[in-house]
Amino acid sequence: MLVAQMKGIKKHYNDRLILMVDDFKIYNNDRIGIVGLNGSGKTTFLNILTNRGIPDEGTSVIYGKYAYITQLGDEEKSDIDGYAASRFGVGYLQHEDLSGGEITRLKIARALSQDNALIIADEPTSNLDQEGIELLQKELRCYDGAILMVSHDREFLDAICNEILEIENGEIRLYKGNYSKYRLLKEKARERAEFEYERYVSTKSRLQEAVEKKNNKVNTMKKVPKRMGNAEARLHKMGNQDAKATIARQINAIRTRIEKLEVKEKPKKLLGINVDIQKNKPLHVKVVAWSDELNKSFGDKIIFQDAQFSVFNNSKTAVIGPNGSGKTTLIKMIVNGEPAVSRAVGSKIGYFSQDMDILACNKTLLQNVMENSSYDETFVRILLARLLFKKDDVMKKIASLSGGERVKAALAKIMVSDFNLLVLDEPTNYLDIYSIEAVEEALLNYTGTVIFVSHDRRFVNNVADHIISIENQKTVCFNGTYEEYCQNIEVSAQQEYISADRIILQYRMTEILGKLSMPSKRDDIELLEKEYQQILKELRQMQK
Repeated sequence: MLVAQMKGIKKHYNDRLILMVDDFKIYNNDRIGIVGLNGSGKTTFLNILTNRGIPDEGTSVIYGKYAYITQLGDEEKSDIDGYAASRFGVGYLQHEDLSGGEITRLKIARALSQDNALIIADEPTSNLDQEGIELLQKELRCYDGAILMVSHDREFLDAICNEILEIENGEIRLYKGNYSKYRLLKEKARERAEFEYERYVSTKSRLQEAVEKKNNKVNTMKKVPKRMGNAEARLHKMGNQDAKATIARQINAIRTRIEKLEVKEKPKKLLGINVDIQKNKPLHVKVVAWSDELNKSFGDKIIFQDAQFSVFNNSKTAVIGPNGSGKTTLIKMIVNGEPAVSRAVGSKIGYFSQDMDILACNKTLLQNVMENSSYDETFVRILLARLLFKKDDVMKKIASLSGGERVKAALAKIMVSDFNLLVLDEPTNYLDIYSIEAVEEALLNYTGTVIFVSHDRRFVNNVADHIISIENQKTVCFNGTYEEYCQNIEVSAQQEYISADRIILQYRMTEILGKLSMPSKRDDIELLEKEYQQILKELRQMQK
């Protein structure tokens, strides 16, 4: 069943075409994720579809009832199903009392509580902690309807979507499969483009060489010998002219082939980067930050109580936990050098926070990043190019950059400055997927110590090799990736479950043995013996 359609859409900004959609349809089983660079037109696309934006040309229509989960803003007051609200942990608080995460949950609960054929969402995982994201993921997987959403959460897109809509240079392209499949198809397309370009260059070069050889052949044809008679000379000259004419026709045919070759553009190759901490002052220690007795409270609210943690040198440590658990508090305690936290002598901290106060708005991007750089301008330009800044972008003033561009600028400045410990609070906020992946690559190539907070599960798993999880006012430290940490939790939970079952079985076995040793008239000895053997078998199975 057709749920929505856009046809012949064109949208300009001044003279620039920012969006063109020939024909796009959504059917009831579609789960479509929209991806593209910041500013590529993703939100414009959603607004035109929902008639919140007016195209210069074309039409859009949604057949039936739909919900549009926008990014944070004023939330209209309307009824909401109590059960749906409770599933997302949203009570009947006044709107002004809700946090950003609670407002997002409220919007999602409202969308799911109504009989909608289509849910449209613009960054639905924004402001949600890991628990909220996983809950939303579960609810959307059970939702019986079409989904169209913009998201920068790759793990979320993989779990929900069966198609990816890419917006690039104002045009759309639909890929079957989830985000990982889309990236695979894009990589194959890039490899194909490289192959076709190399074949085009090779063919063109071979044809041009053939033209050059034939021109040389014409130039080396012998002239009429001086002692040759007039009749013979005429014949010789006529023969040469015929041969030259034949070669000229061959040359023209080859040139026509060259002109008719389909021109292939050379695929862009981004230069690799390696941010080497050895340019700065390396720390010759095993642990760079630690606490054996961490206590922190705000008024009556206890954040940490007798917690312990260690951050190892040259590690990339992710701090995880629910909203309000104390992640930002912990990293600020490290940065501020509070007495409860010890730091290695010689540690120099580069701190990235959401206010990005390390950037001077009246200076250019290049001036900001070069200000305390341990690297030359060539390297800085390569790093900025990898962070998807174009050549001319480096001369823009910080004041003119978007939120996502400022995030990347601040990160670049921290990474090339004279620091040996980076502390990053939500570095992927405001970034599109491609920028997230670029930051990811830069951090993986950074050889120093990184402590970071992020709700992006894929980012955490790809970058972190150590985990600090904040749980019930304590810190749990784990040496390994986020995926390994989750697997360890599952194993521990299973072991706890088995341990509880073992206690129950052992208690029952004691009861049976007591009855077998001193049976009463009501006891069935045969049944008790069978149950005893069955329990014995289960206990042996648990020990394997």
